[in-house]
Amino acid sequence: MKKFIFFYFNSQLEKIRETVPSHIGYWNSHKFEYYKGGPFVDKTGGMIIFTADNTAQANKIISKDPFMIENLIAEYHLKEWI
Repeated sequence: MKKFIFFYFNSQLEKIRETVPSHIGYWNSHKFEYYKGGPFVDKTGGMIIFTADNTAQANKIISKDPFMIENLIAEYHLKEWI
């Protein structure tokens, strides 16, 4: 397993607040070998560290995040982490 960082900035703050419960539920529903994440203090975005077999699988995982589905991410980066 490889570790990946999903680093993102939010758009539409009011809509983000409505979607937070499903976003948290989505990430908690996975049985990752390693997972850590949360929002920035100012709520402008967040960072999630998680495991996946490869970049394609990591991209598939983040594509199903409710924030992504609802188009609430203004900018994001997915990077493999050592």
